[in-house]
Amino acid sequence: MIRKGTKLYSIFKYKCPRCHEGEVFKDRNPYHLSKLFSMEETCSNCELKYEFEPGVFYGAMYVSYGLGVAMFVATFIIMNLIYEPEVLDIIIALSVLLIVLTPLFSRLSRIIWLNLFIKYKPEERGRSFK
Repeated sequence: MIRKGTKLYSIFKYKCPRCHEGEVFKDRNPYHLSKLFSMEETCSNCELKYEFEPGVFYGAMYVSYGLGVAMFVATFIIMNLIYEPEVLDIIIALSVLLIVLTPLFSRLSRIIWLNLFIKYKPEERGRSFK
């Protein structure tokens, strides 16, 4: 069980990185594609402004890239442990996984990026970024 107050709690529960109470995304399901990037502007509990500077989530693309590379490497290793795959098998498996996991990686990369910059301080209130 992931405890409140840890970065993993905020990441996997899609909670505010500062107070771990408010929701970050308007819809918790990343597979509702029309609402994939719909985020709350501020935390409903501590009033933290999530987009604390213009273009802050451009950096999340690097996190998404890292998640994708990790998924590719893990899939390749697992496939090689199970059997000796052909190149076409690897390409098909990676393509399917990439299509299926892209919405999840998009959400995770944004919340991970927020957690890199915002510390857990449940006693703080207000819109300022510290």
